[in-house]
Amino acid sequence: MIGIEFIFRIIGMIVLGIIGVYWGLDLGRFLGAPEALYALVLGLVGALVGLVLTPFITTRPARYLVGKLGNVSAQTLAAGLLGLLSGLLVAALLAFPLSMLPQPFSQVLPFIAVLLFSYFGIVIFVMRQKDIFSLFLNRWQNRSEENPEDVNSIGALSGGAVGRNILLDTSVIIDGRIADIARTGFLVGTLLIPRFVLNELQYIADSSDALRRQRGRRGMEVLAQLQKDTVVPVRISDIDVEGVREVDDKLVVLARQLRCPILTNDYNLNRVAELQGVAVLNVNELANAVKSVFLPGESISVNILQEGREVGQGIAYLDDGTMVVVEDGRDRINSQTNVTVTKVLQTAAGRMIFARIDGN
Repeated sequence: MIGIEFIFRIIGMIVLGIIGVYWGLDLGRFLGAPEALYALVLGLVGALVGLVLTPFITTRPARYLVGKLGNVSAQTLAAGLLGLLSGLLVAALLAFPLSMLPQPFSQVLPFIAVLLFSYFGIVIFVMRQKDIFSLFLNRWQNRSEENPEDVNSIGALSGGAVGRNILLDTSVIIDGRIADIARTGFLVGTLLIPRFVLNELQYIADSSDALRRQRGRRGMEVLAQLQKDTVVPVRISDIDVEGVREVDDKLVVLARQLRCPILTNDYNLNRVAELQGVAVLNVNELANAVKSVFLPGESISVNILQEGREVGQGIAYLDDGTMVVVEDGRDRINSQTNVTVTKVLQTAAGRMIFARIDGN
């Protein structure tokens, strides 16, 4: 099948070749030289230029524009279109009084007004798109409260649940804690699982490596538990991102298009998404945030389980997994001991508590 770029090359070659022939005839006639020779030379030059440069002014800019528009969310496109229409409306209202001015202002200012108001309309509406759409959404919700029969239609538009969509990453499904979090009711919205995430999960479950296969099957079980037991709606969608191969990249692009957060515990995906302005719900950060908070001087009771790295240290763990390093706790291994907190250290791996035995 002949490519569209090749067709445009042929069209450009023919058009510029014909233009070159006419220019050659005119130039030869003006110089009093053989017209056929000039027509032939300039025609060949025009055909060559058209063959080489046509894609750079037709298909390639169009392809670049389509690629850029594909990364822009539907809400941003709608806001830009509304801004353009508003700017054109204001310019149209000003066109008549501006045309009454003396020349050349009556001819130039209406055109300048169209450009300026169109530009400012697009910029203002895109910048304030969240406020504009939230205003319409609030009015819609108020109308649905006055007319309860409209609630079903709103639910259908939002994917069967009132609230936002939350994209799930493969890692957070395999981790398994999402099922317990969803069961508590803290997540508001619909858990959206794209088909490509499900395919990656199935690929891991079919892996020849025993550990990866076990992790993949655990993810399948967690997904089934999410669909069955939780109060949060779970929806598997066939939505995909064209031109992107990596699952993490697809999630980021899809989150930007849908303007929704990504639920994950993958550190690299977390950083990449934040750099591109995508909201991230990190399960590990949530776990650290809900851990018990202790201040220096507080007394707690711990069960020292093992030796520490330093001489005489003992290691204990709280119920939430926080490590407690007990000074001179080596002799109290496998015993319940009252300790006093001396320092609390927040590390990348989590919170660590240093303590000493009461009475020491």
